[in-house]
Amino acid sequence: MTDETFARRVTKLGALADPVRRALYHFVADQPGAVSRDQAADGIDVPHHTAKHHLDRLVDEGLLVTEFRRLTGRSGPGAGRPAKLYRRSGKEVSVSLPHRRYDLAGDVLADAVERSLGGTPMADAVQDAATAAGGRAVSASGVDGAGDDLERVAAVLAPFGYEPLVGEELTLRNCPFGQLASDHADLVCGMNQTFVGAVVDALGCTDVAATPDREQSRCCVRVRVDGDGP
Repeated sequence: MTDETFARRVTKLGALADPVRRALYHFVADQPGAVSRDQAADGIDVPHHTAKHHLDRLVDEGLLVTEFRRLTGRSGPGAGRPAKLYRRSGKEVSVSLPHRRYDLAGDVLADAVERSLGGTPMADAVQDAATAAGGRAVSASGVDGAGDDLERVAAVLAPFGYEPLVGEELTLRNCPFGQLASDHADLVCGMNQTFVGAVVDALGCTDVAATPDREQSRCCVRVRVDGDGP
């Protein structure tokens, strides 16, 4: 996670630290449709000018979105100006330290279940799904075939929370799957090694390989120059 991305996430989370702002967010999110400033203010019993300030802050941070509509239901001359209405944004905001990517594990495992329902043995289905996910990660990354192999692998893995450190080998300082890996080590670590290996293969890196890492304080996989061995 870059400093800029982290700052954006923390700013959004900080927007909900204020109790009035948090109450307004929950009130708006609980409504079946968009609500006006006055409705929100009355809903949590705060002055209308206070509600406006906090609602607009939530909009600025991307947690709410606005629309304009006449609440009277009338149109034409004399119908009045459209009211500014607020509703919850569709964006998801989460912050975890260290960074976790349970969504990646969920996508791979859901794909594996679908493959297993089609007749593929579950162990093979997980490996196939992780391989496919690694290929998609490379395609989405925009990383090309030029440059140092370890640097290119690091560039693909960095957005997934691995915290790669390039030296004589590529050390992945963080496990993106956290508690899931602790509770289901064989399944998740096997999936993880396949995913990282698929990234290496999809990049066409023939001189490096993903291998198990026995150091428990970081990711269970590292990328080494092929032939060094563990």
